[in-house]
Amino acid sequence: MKKLMLLAALTLCVGTYAADKATTIKGTGECAKCALKEQSTCQNVVVVEKNGKKVKYYLVNNDVSKSFHKNLCMGPAKVEATGTVKKVGDKLELTATKIELAKNTK
Repeated sequence: MKKLMLLAALTLCVGTYAADKATTIKGTGECAKCALKEQSTCQNVVVVEKNGKKVKYYLVNNDVSKSFHKNLCMGPAKVEATGTVKKVGDKLELTATKIELAKNTK
């Protein structure tokens, strides 16, 4: 019984760690209000191509996202964003710890 409880506790710990793991996504950054016309207020969104489908990551309005918004509000830009992802309702939310314009690769 103790082994079963220990195994259950370890499984929960590993599951929690995996959910909080930092993820880096690369895609097109856009404004949910100005470019995507989805909301009545500005919010950064990174659109990523996965398996031939567009997946949208809505960035939580923290200090990192707010200070970067000027780069996306007037038009889309290629970006790289790092943070933790969670599903909220039917949307994916990224709490960004770092966002930067994608570097040109030649």
